[in-house]
Amino acid sequence: MSYKRLIPCIFIAGGKAVKWFNDKSVLQDDVIALAKYYSDHGADELLVFDLSTSDDEHEEAIDLMRRINRLIRIPMVAGGNIKRQEDVKKILYAGAKRAMLNFSKPDSAKAVEEAAKRFGKEKIAVSLNDFDALFKHQHLIDEYSSEIVFMHRLDLNSVMDVTDIPCVIVTDTLEKPELFKILKCPGVKGLSGKYVSQPDMDFVEFKKECSEEGIQMTSFESIMEFSQFKTNEQGLIPVIVQHYKTREVLMLAYMNEESFDQTIKTGKMTYFSRSRQKLWVKGETSGHFQYVKSLTIDCDYDTLLAKVDQVGAACHTGNPTCFFQHLAGTEYNEANPLEVFEIIYNTVVDRKENPKEGSYTNYLFDKGIDKILKKIGEEATEIVIAAKNPSAEETKYEISDFLYHMIVLMVEKGLNWEDIVKELASR
Repeated sequence: MSYKRLIPCIFIAGGKAVKWFNDKSVLQDDVIALAKYYSDHGADELLVFDLSTSDDEHEEAIDLMRRINRLIRIPMVAGGNIKRQEDVKKILYAGAKRAMLNFSKPDSAKAVEEAAKRFGKEKIAVSLNDFDALFKHQHLIDEYSSEIVFMHRLDLNSVMDVTDIPCVIVTDTLEKPELFKILKCPGVKGLSGKYVSQPDMDFVEFKKECSEEGIQMTSFESIMEFSQFKTNEQGLIPVIVQHYKTREVLMLAYMNEESFDQTIKTGKMTYFSRSRQKLWVKGETSGHFQYVKSLTIDCDYDTLLAKVDQVGAACHTGNPTCFFQHLAGTEYNEANPLEVFEIIYNTVVDRKENPKEGSYTNYLFDKGIDKILKKIGEEATEIVIAAKNPSAEETKYEISDFLYHMIVLMVEKGLNWEDIVKELASR
């Protein structure tokens, strides 16, 4: 049995989240907060539909997608109001895992084919609201898309007889028996629609209900039982927590069986507090959640290593790591590339927000985008010239100059390293 996903959808109209594609009454004013709620509370993916009717509203929706992508920790598939290939590009550049094209529109077959050839089949999803388009263009959908989003209650078994492409069903039903029936259909990879898109949706509880119905839901799954671990007298096992990108050790905490199970189910690090004698989700009060990337156990089965995506600071003092008190010895000072880029980026941001007299960075910001672009062009040319020389030293200096000016451009355009890393990883 394949794993199933819960995929809430957000319909954006006028900068707000509305209830349905044909019901523009406001569901929630703050689209970003709604997306973050879904991400923080157990959703597996997010569908975003742009229902804009003007170019200005369309650009606003694209900007909201970009801001959503910076905050959520789940994949985003987005579409709506796509009139040309440039719209597909904007949605993908906003951070969407796939751009979703409406295959029921005139000339949609040609648009999907062009998009797949330009951006790759894996970047394209199609939305359908009737059988006719699927039956008529099934070979094109199979060849040029990697996901189908059905915007209707359909005879799902018939759909699965036509195509093997994973399907997400967007349904307006609130009846659980029908939702379970949809999820049990072999070709359905995910459930979306009104029920799973409620602003206070309890994804963990509904996944539990699905599991009781024999539906295998997406979640982490431990290949060992907690009873196989070697715990102390209190039934606790220590957990070393490490940042999955920088490999920096963030903290040490403890888990009991209940907190371990909760971590596996939710994907957020949950510990047992020895002082308070109760479970605690890291970040439940500060917002500094730790999202699980991997869990490993040592050779003696008595210590866990958690690699996490840390939001904010790990330490309650505000320090990035709890291990900041130097005691003895000389620290091995090897520059971490990611840390160096982050430090320079943060320094440039600080210059923009808090200008300093005589600062070259502020000079660039004051002169504006044209000056910044001119410098980037000049530095790129300098790299080419330097690379023609036998020595690599000059090339090293010119690349460093280019990267600095590129960071200034990133800050000017509102981009950060997370945006760049996500885009590179998606390729």
